Amino acid sequence: MPSMTASSVARALARTLFALAMALAAAAPAGGERIRDLVSVQGARPNQLVGYGIVVGLDQSGDQTTQTPFTVQSVLNMLSQLGVNLPADRLTSIQLKNVAAVMVTATLPPFARPGQSIDVVASSLGNAKSLRGGTLLLTPLKGADGEIYAMAQGNVVVGGAGASSAGSKVQVNHLSAGRVPGGATVERAVPARVGDDDAIQLELAVTDFGTVSRIVDAINGRFADAPASAVDGRVVRVAAPADPGERVAFIARLEALDVVPARTAAKVIVNSRTGSVVMNQTVTVEACAVAHGGLSVVVSTEPVVSQPAPFSQGETILVPRSDVQVRQEQGSLMVIPRGAALADIVKALNAVGATPLDLMSILQAMKAAGALRAELEVI
Repeated sequence: MPSMTASSVARALARTLFALAMALAAAAPAGGERIRDLVSVQGARPNQLVGYGIVVGLDQSGDQTTQTPFTVQSVLNMLSQLGVNLPADRLTSIQLKNVAAVMVTATLPPFARPGQSIDVVASSLGNAKSLRGGTLLLTPLKGADGEIYAMAQGNVVVGGAGASSAGSKVQVNHLSAGRVPGGATVERAVPARVGDDDAIQLELAVTDFGTVSRIVDAINGRFADAPASAVDGRVVRVAAPADPGERVAFIARLEALDVVPARTAAKVIVNSRTGSVVMNQTVTVEACAVAHGGLSVVVSTEPVVSQPAPFSQGETILVPRSDVQVRQEQGSLMVIPRGAALADIVKALNAVGATPLDLMSILQAMKAAGALRAELEVI
């Protein structure tokens, strides 16, 4: 039997890997997404928690107590509970440069049980310069009903750095907020019931009748004994086992199903604060012409010396003289064909030299003229 060379072995291995990749590609659905990426199970929801706490151990970067009296009051209340009482005449002279008042926030995940740890975020409430190196003292975290669901304490991790000297300051990232990984312990569980006795409900993140219909068809095609029906354009009701163990396994299989979502609606998102413009692939336009020309106004002021006449006993003064110039650049006209795709729209608008702020006005004008086939949303 002839021996195989290294090159022939490499070619055989490459052919095998290529065949395996083609088989996996053929088995995977084209353009499909898992149901778990499209919906959430009704009843399995997180809950927000909030609390007021104190961060100590700062390096002279805490609150200025003359401007944040609540920090001093909080420290005094804490010390009194620990058996430390200060004279009344000393309260106004207390300077706590190593202490900062913070708001502590956390998200209680669904099905969390007492004893589990969750992350918390501590954000400065006063005028502390930095929370770097601080320690969050024991802080109760409450829900919307006013009940305590977790207790937080631990070292604050700040992902930034800063330094200042002689009036100069350098700062990297944000220093007045930090995270305490695993800093809160759950003390009370939130009752969560997934569905009723015989069914569960799946909720889409965005209302879409087409996607709901496809999810119903996919579930009915896979689980004949668990019929699904559409409640509305966002909710799908699915029959499920009553036993908790069987229901969990059923939901796991249900979420693993692949569904091809319906085509998304054409939408243009305009952020008026930052000038960002985002368009999805389904945006099209009718035939239109776009002209763009820049208008600039330049105002310059320079001082002019006013000299009085001889022997007039006047004073020499400086008089400002202003010069206002208005310049308008040549506007170019670009024709956009009917049914243009996203790439064509971007190319045409770039050709006329439109900036993001100009693009907002152009898109609004195209929408008003009926040439933009998309929903224009300003946030």
